[in-house]
Amino acid sequence: MARRPPLTRELVLRTAVSLADGSGATSLTMRALARNLGVEAMSLYHHVANKDDLLDGMVDLVFAEIALPVAGKDWRTQIRRRCMSAREVLLRHPWAIGFVESRTAPSPATLRHHEAVLACLRQAGFSVRLAAHAFALIDAQLFGQVVQEVNLPFSDSQGAAEVAGSMLEGAAPVELPYLTEIAVEHVMKPGYAFGDEYAYGLDLILDALEQRRLTEA
Repeated sequence: MARRPPLTRELVLRTAVSLADGSGATSLTMRALARNLGVEAMSLYHHVANKDDLLDGMVDLVFAEIALPVAGKDWRTQIRRRCMSAREVLLRHPWAIGFVESRTAPSPATLRHHEAVLACLRQAGFSVRLAAHAFALIDAQLFGQVVQEVNLPFSDSQGAAEVAGSMLEGAAPVELPYLTEIAVEHVMKPGYAFGDEYAYGLDLILDALEQRRLTEA
């Protein structure tokens, strides 16, 4: 019989993240976590103080997966890389969307992440005010995109085409000409991916921020 690894804070947190990935963080209980680890629930409290401490640690692990922008290099490239990475991470851990900005005691990886984003913007010449606006804007798009993606009734181009086709069934194109046009000429095309809309929107935002940065310089 394989020997169970010693219980550590990291093991507790990583197991909790895995469980949340499968069933969501709201349904995660200390009892269920302990059962999955093969220990008594009270054993967990040697490693996490309470449920809030557990969630703080879980969010910290998620932030640690996101690629950090490097200050002093091309800000647009660095922020774009960070945003694309963040989208991939949040799609792997969709439960985290409701928690990443709600923690009142952010952990080290969370703080390092925020500092890296702001340092990249500030060292590129963004004013304090513009950096704050930029950070809020790019994350609003990020979280909104991920919420949409995880709730879509399809996961690939074939599913998108089926949903679009079903939506238009029984409706005369003359009644919905522009919706029909988008569905037929865009959504129902082979290879369509709703996720591609994120990169397009992100580039528009970054272009606009660059123009604003130059205007303020």
